[in-house]
Amino acid sequence: MSEAPRGVRPRNAASLVILRRDAGGLRVLMGRRAPKNRFMPDVFVFPGGGVQREDARQPSVSELGDTARTQLEQRASPRIARALGVAAARETFEETGLEFGRVVDGRLEPDLSALDFIFRAITPPESPIRFHARFFAAEAERARGTVRSNGELLDLDWFALEQARELPIIDVTEDVLAEVERRERGERAERVPLFSYRNGKRVLRR
Repeated sequence: MSEAPRGVRPRNAASLVILRRDAGGLRVLMGRRAPKNRFMPDVFVFPGGGVQREDARQPSVSELGDTARTQLEQRASPRIARALGVAAARETFEETGLEFGRVVDGRLEPDLSALDFIFRAITPPESPIRFHARFFAAEAERARGTVRSNGELLDLDWFALEQARELPIIDVTEDVLAEVERRERGERAERVPLFSYRNGKRVLRR
């Protein structure tokens, strides 16, 4: 793998962990990235992607809740914090068909109050493609629509946490699943966990 050029900064990105409960317990929606993708091909991930310029200006049904907004704004401007929430909902709509909000003229106006900010991760410095990703969680009952793939995520399905851990996933996804499980038990850290690399070693800070 070639090294990233000096000065490359991670691009803002957002993912949404959708939670659904049934007789078998808690499940999360995940899909497999297409083999043609340059970034993490053929691994299972949560819906998500990079923040787009128009995300900051997109109308919404509601704004971020106070807790999520305050936590996001500790490391981002108010404009970027809001754009991250919009990106998480927009990418979810595009990749899965689920609407957290309402669709007007083909565009999602997101219900940002449905999003809970739960995790942060930064791609290793040596990676040729870098992201500063924020992970949100939302209850499936807040969404409308039926799960369908647009081709970006394949094999979309609801997985129990134990099943999800057995899929081809990366270390960040493992830690997000662990955080979801902790929150399900009622355990919440004082600050949102951060996954990153230092001197080639993975570091998880709470």
